[in-house]
Amino acid sequence: MTNIIKKDITGVILAGGQARRMQGTDKGLVKLGGQPMIQHVINRIQPQVNHLLINANRSQRQYAEIGLNIIEDEIGHFDGPLAGFYTAMKHCNTSYLLMTPCDSPFIPNYMVKKLGNKLSEANADISVVETNQRLQPVFCLLKSNLIDSLEAFLKIGERKIDKWFSKHNMVAVDFTNVSAAFNNINTPEDLMAAEDALKSHDY
Repeated sequence: MTNIIKKDITGVILAGGQARRMQGTDKGLVKLGGQPMIQHVINRIQPQVNHLLINANRSQRQYAEIGLNIIEDEIGHFDGPLAGFYTAMKHCNTSYLLMTPCDSPFIPNYMVKKLGNKLSEANADISVVETNQRLQPVFCLLKSNLIDSLEAFLKIGERKIDKWFSKHNMVAVDFTNVSAAFNNINTPEDLMAAEDALKSHDY
């Protein structure tokens, strides 16, 4: 069993989607509490990892102004989260990779440690957030050496994240007690609720 420590982890924030339910607005750049939504994610994830990147397929100039390196999908275009995972692995110089979306601004500040502990305890390849007995697959910690497996999976046209996970030793990590922290902001109504939560410190 190997303890996973911060210096072994690269974090990647997924901002590569098309945000259809947000009228196509780039969700990571939508303002929440006066800041781009992705900034809230950065504030919570950056202290938990060694190095942090943003995976974005548009608005790269605006994202670059935040001060992090931007990586664009190298397989397909707007081809789902696994394309972002693959690109992240190509740019990862650490043994582990932490993936998280740009539209969940209330991620717990202990998420990475808990995922790492469970991955190590189970001697697993991937640890994934689970809430209310449901996997939240874009919140996960995985070994970066899975890149060959993922490349082969994508090259045969597969895109389903759960299907790829099932090919590896995966452990689900229960975060049900803070399940709301993993809600995605997909609609203007979700954004209003997040603003209310931010003002009331209910997060």
